[in-house]
Amino acid sequence: ENTQNMCGGRVLTPTQIATYADLAHAHGVPLHLDGARLFNAATALGVPAAEVVAAADSVMFCLSKGLAAPVGSMLAGSRTFIAGARRARKLLGGGMRQAGILAAAGLVALREMVGRLAEDHVNARRLADQLASIPGLEIEPAAVETNILFFRPVQRPAPALVADLAAAGVLMGDFPDGRIRAITHYGISAGDIERAVTVVAQAMPR
Repeated sequence: ENTQNMCGGRVLTPTQIATYADLAHAHGVPLHLDGARLFNAATALGVPAAEVVAAADSVMFCLSKGLAAPVGSMLAGSRTFIAGARRARKLLGGGMRQAGILAAAGLVALREMVGRLAEDHVNARRLADQLASIPGLEIEPAAVETNILFFRPVQRPAPALVADLAAAGVLMGDFPDGRIRAITHYGISAGDIERAVTVVAQAMPR
């Protein structure tokens, strides 16, 4: 997976992926890359997405998430692999008719939204830096590489904090290990980051 969601949007380099591919191929196993946020990884690395996936045998990437299309993912691989995938999709009832309007949104995502992903990364780091100044929160701003960050409240349960944030219009998600995940995306501005930090600070015990 690149970026690594549960590790806080961390990025795997092409060299790392090539190492995994070499190990897999040595045992006759193809390597599939879950690139749901592939273009975030490429943006963070400053390289083309094709370079990130070069060592993989197949890759999936989302047109939604950071690219902001309403729905859709793309699967890429060899002709044989894609033919098998299309057959499996059909067998499982995954075919779709009159999908042109969704395809059009996907084209907009690829043509117009990739270039703005760096803004999401800057906003995520801004959020992390400011959350780090709030007493009672554990976070490592230096670990924020893309548009995902995790932090841990130590003075109150994460679900309670997330519920208070939601009531104030700031949406984040809590996980069973006590962490809270925040994601920045299209439509989130620097002003929204400032407001989110204010709401989090107000929701923490004094």
